[in-house]
Amino acid sequence: MRKITFLILLIILLAASFPNYYAQAAGGKSGSVAVPITTGLVGSDNSAKSFYMDLPSGVTSSAILQNTLKYTGNNQTIGNIAIENGKIKITLKGSENKKVLEKVQGYQASFGEMYATKIYNSIWLYSDGRRWQINEYDEFNDRMKTKDKAATDGYPSQNPPSIVVTAGPLQDQLYLKWYNGSKTEVIDSKDIISSTIKPKILTHSSYTEGEPKFKNGRVIINYHIPNSTPWKPEPDDGLSGKAEGRRYFADVTYYYEANANVTTYSYGGLVTFDYGLPDEATLTGAAILEKPSPNPVKFEDKDVPVQINLKGELLAYKDSSNIEEWVFYAKEKGNESSLKTLKDYSKTLTAAKKIDFTIPKSKVKSPSITQEYELSIVVRFKKPVVTKTGTITSLKVSYNVKAGVYTTPTPPGGDFPGPTSPPNPPRELKPPIALISAPKTIKAGQEFEASGAGSFDPDGFIKSYYWDTTNAIGELTDRPRGTLWYDKEHLGERSLALTVLDDDSMSGSTSTEITVIEPVPNASIYAEGTLKQNRKVIIRSYSSSPTHYPLVDSKTKITITAVSGGTNADIKYSGSLNGVPSKDVLFKKPGRYKATIYVENTLGLSASSEVSFDIVPDEKPFAYFTLPGSAYRNPADGNQATISIDDMSYSPDKDIVARRLWEYRYDSNNNGNFADESWVIFSNENLDHLNLKVRDVGQYLVRLTVFEEFGQPTIDEFVTQDDRQSNNSDVTQNTIERIFKVKNQAPDVDWSW
Repeated sequence: MRKITFLILLIILLAASFPNYYAQAAGGKSGSVAVPITTGLVGSDNSAKSFYMDLPSGVTSSAILQNTLKYTGNNQTIGNIAIENGKIKITLKGSENKKVLEKVQGYQASFGEMYATKIYNSIWLYSDGRRWQINEYDEFNDRMKTKDKAATDGYPSQNPPSIVVTAGPLQDQLYLKWYNGSKTEVIDSKDIISSTIKPKILTHSSYTEGEPKFKNGRVIINYHIPNSTPWKPEPDDGLSGKAEGRRYFADVTYYYEANANVTTYSYGGLVTFDYGLPDEATLTGAAILEKPSPNPVKFEDKDVPVQINLKGELLAYKDSSNIEEWVFYAKEKGNESSLKTLKDYSKTLTAAKKIDFTIPKSKVKSPSITQEYELSIVVRFKKPVVTKTGTITSLKVSYNVKAGVYTTPTPPGGDFPGPTSPPNPPRELKPPIALISAPKTIKAGQEFEASGAGSFDPDGFIKSYYWDTTNAIGELTDRPRGTLWYDKEHLGERSLALTVLDDDSMSGSTSTEITVIEPVPNASIYAEGTLKQNRKVIIRSYSSSPTHYPLVDSKTKITITAVSGGTNADIKYSGSLNGVPSKDVLFKKPGRYKATIYVENTLGLSASSEVSFDIVPDEKPFAYFTLPGSAYRNPADGNQATISIDDMSYSPDKDIVARRLWEYRYDSNNNGNFADESWVIFSNENLDHLNLKVRDVGQYLVRLTVFEEFGQPTIDEFVTQDDRQSNNSDVTQNTIERIFKVKNQAPDVDWSW
């Protein structure tokens, strides 16, 4: 009987010291991921966006309870929040704001593509070999002119005399497309303020006389000939004697700048969810497409590189020495011959590999192609790992990734037409067509562009423009376009008329009506920044008034009031809300608030607007840590037991855990009650991993208190240390998870009698 008793005791002692391959489940937990704060996006394509967000460390997609996924923020969700490819996918409607962008760039069809002149002057040597005919553009009369110059070299003359000639190619706006500093930020042409459009010279030929300029709807280029000016021979068409023709070329590249009144879109917020903790070895990870970027990418008639970053992570498993290898597989879907296999023999709980593919240009078909890739991550163990359902020797997780390439037609181009001879039979003359481009409705005092540049002559060119702009203020004499405005005395329907005269002295006329309305200002106000308790919120005015009747800054009045949740006393700011375009404000309590604005212009006309917004609460941090359930005193370490503690605390609203206070209680009377024991501080150094050494046998209770620092801008004068959130594990963690026992080493067993 005594032998059986000793045998049972030995089995219990061995079981207590057997290594754990997986942690016991601690029930459900709450988690969150932040939607990346994105502001200032423009273009209708940015009015809605999908975000793919990595899960927090230690959370697997299979553990998330789908029906608990919830979004909190200022955007509206589109469709359901879902788990895709091991990530949280959410589609949001952008929060709209109005903004004026200055100096946006206009290029020809695509970003950085400049407009270029394709012009030459035709210079002819008469058959006498002594005189040169100089053909050039007359910028003062907007027509071509001819003059003769005597040669200054030998006979027959080898080069025309040194002279400055003028070329005037038409100013081009064909395929004009607008950008705000990068190819990814396209500005809709309807948002461009037409009166602000200005051409900008980028480069010009080195032999020009001064800087080229823009006039008469043309690019005016004055340049030296002959010198080193490039030229090509004109066709001689059977000319005899010393006669010859030359084309002298000059080049200018340019683009456009303008201001744009755009709608911008911003995104942010938080996705929260509940999940179950893994209680045994679990493999998770992600497959991230790094190339092409952006995806899909525009086809550029060359092979498209593809790069996928495969990342694997083992959860609820600590014995990294038992890992034999990581294996990464990748192939094109349906193409077994494309399989690629990479291995990593690192003894780590995480591993990653980048795998490269190529989409051959021969495979790209109009209008687009989508290539799908199948990927897997496998981790293999040296020794079998014990699970609830038995033992395993490996774990696997799989993903799918798609890469896309699209094609677009190239805008048609063409060389600038050279001189042509008139046909032999007399032609039927056609009158020019006059066209006016101008807004249908405009406020008094607001400048606008009236343009007749779209007018054309079917069988020639427009020579002159004659405008009738009765009651309008501005100059449009003999120009294709110009800036006009109406004063407050001329409200109602106004008429613009245009007559154009072509090179055959034929005319064409047209007119348009413009409705001039009262110059009432536009009032607009928005709440920007971090809409959260004790954070800096910017209340900003985007109000405007016609250029010639501007706002009176001193008359601007902003008010901010509490609607629900907080009171007006919880609204903090410095100085006055009157006469300022924006104000930094802090809200001490969460709730719904309202900001209103009153503006007035120099005519005494006024407007008001308001915006309501929600201030979300500053959430407390979540204190949580792990430790072993028991430890043995080590005679080699002064009979001390070492307890390894790992902190897993986090801030659900992305603040910073700035301080950690670690304490323990020892059950000195071994009555199972810690309430009569004192807390002992054993670390106040903000450590997230530490070893606690104790000597006495018995039970210990550990407590962690975490203190936050703001993770977003605040206004220091309105916050104190008490406004920083804190929490401790007494509130957030079960007591049983925070207790450990210190034991003596088991005695040696002697089986002899």
